[in-house]
Amino acid sequence: MTDLIRALFLWVRLVFGTRRGGRHRARTPQWATHQPPFRPAPAPAPAPLSASPTPRSPYALDVPLDGCASALVRPYLLADEQRQERARQRQRRLAMVLAADFGIDLDIRDLYRLGVA
Repeated sequence: MTDLIRALFLWVRLVFGTRRGGRHRARTPQWATHQPPFRPAPAPAPAPLSASPTPRSPYALDVPLDGCASALVRPYLLADEQRQERARQRQRRLAMVLAADFGIDLDIRDLYRLGVA
C-alpha cells in the first residue's frame, strides 16, 4: 500500500511539478528549498525609567477647584442661545425695515395711552 502511495506521489510530482519545453525555466520546487525560520533580532533592553514626578490627584489638593476657570460649556446650550440671538436680530431688522420704508411701528408699548378708560 505504501508503495502505491509513493508511486502515485512520484507520478503527480513528475506530471505537475516541472514544466517541459517552452521558454519557462526549470525551477526547484518551493518545498525543496530549505530556509531557516525567521527569527527577529532580540529587542534592546529598555532604558531605566527616569525619576518623574508622581501624578497628583486634584482631590488631594487643599485648595478648592475654581469652576469659573474652566471653559466647559454644553454645546446644546450654546446652540440654543445662538438661535435665540439670531431670532432677536431678525426681529430688530424687520422692525427697522418696516419703520423706515412704510412708517409702521412694531413696538408693542403704547406711549400715548395713559390709563384712559
